[in-house]
Amino acid sequence: MGRLRDVIVRLRGRDYPLVTGVVARVGGRELFLPAAQVADLDGEKITLVSPRVDLRHFERREGEVLLRADVLGHRVIDVADVELVRAYDIELAQRPEGWVLTCLDTRRPPRLWGVLGGRGGQPDWRDWKSFEPLIGHAGSARVRGPFARLGRLKPADIADLLEEANHTESQEILQRVHADPELEADVFEELEPDSQTRLFRERTDAEIAEVIARMRADDAADAINELPQHRRRPVLDALPAGQRTKVLTLMGFNPSSAGGLMALDVLTAAANSTVAEALRAAGEARALQPQALTSVYLVGQEKRLLGVVTLVELLQADPAARLEEVADRDPVRAGPDTDVEDVALLMTDYNLLTVPVVDDEDRIVGVITVDDVLDVVIPEDWRRREPAPHPAHRPEELTPDRSPHDAPPAL
Repeated sequence: MGRLRDVIVRLRGRDYPLVTGVVARVGGRELFLPAAQVADLDGEKITLVSPRVDLRHFERREGEVLLRADVLGHRVIDVADVELVRAYDIELAQRPEGWVLTCLDTRRPPRLWGVLGGRGGQPDWRDWKSFEPLIGHAGSARVRGPFARLGRLKPADIADLLEEANHTESQEILQRVHADPELEADVFEELEPDSQTRLFRERTDAEIAEVIARMRADDAADAINELPQHRRRPVLDALPAGQRTKVLTLMGFNPSSAGGLMALDVLTAAANSTVAEALRAAGEARALQPQALTSVYLVGQEKRLLGVVTLVELLQADPAARLEEVADRDPVRAGPDTDVEDVALLMTDYNLLTVPVVDDEDRIVGVITVDDVLDVVIPEDWRRREPAPHPAHRPEELTPDRSPHDAPPAL
């Protein structure tokens, strides 16, 4: 009758996509043939139940995914290895509910063949559920859901994907991440400055401010400094008053100094507070970044630094003891103008995870965490090194009766 042009599937969330029909070219016209009319799929031919077909021209409906047009040859996210890979072949298998898409082959072949065309070489079949598809059309976005497996990746992993993705792919990733504003802010914090600026370029000032408002103040200040000059003031004006004050304060320091790296929110307590009170304050400090919660800083009048005690020391101390009894009364500190390399040496020499930043009168103004220091002092060429290999693939879900490698040959 004609030749196969494509295979249509319907995404079903966590289940395997179900084949709903095929697109065939008959007499110069592309027609839709429902799955119920397909008696058998074979590597050489497709057998129909009946030669009677609907001669109306095929038109894609919302939610339909075409395997050749939307998946084959396109990139998907390998969730286990956190990288973008290309789908070079597709495996279909017959189940009680019909034909389903079960596996993808992401090993580059000698040449690219069609959806149902076999090829030489050893394929590397991976379970469909190991991937997050980047279909690239809005029609199936609602069916795919706002997050799926992408939302379970770490922010740094999603940032790596964005830096590797092309324009279309990065926009689709961002559309999904945007459903969780907190995750979106965390992802932008992890982006390299040039990638961050590139992705902000297509957003309005108000949209940029929405993201920056949820970022840590030091990262927010860096992000605004990377914006074009004419966009900085409008974005600052769109920030909530509290965040704007913090950002403006940090923007007054050299970015490579202690003042430019520090976070302004610090967990402090009076010297005569008890250990139990300090632990309770740490448990309730949900607004502070976790990296800055490794220590409690003792302060006196006008927030002058009197000492420091780590959370581990607090956990091991008598709950009724006073902080001044268990604290280090001469903590290592840095000034706002201290160079970041000097801060790194202090952390190395004294095995510190945080360093308080104090002004000329020894009043605590912020705290530097080790992750912020590492982010600055690690050389750029080290950042671009290939990461260590991931452990062997572990499919998230497998049906009880088969493994993805037990499937029949690809069609």
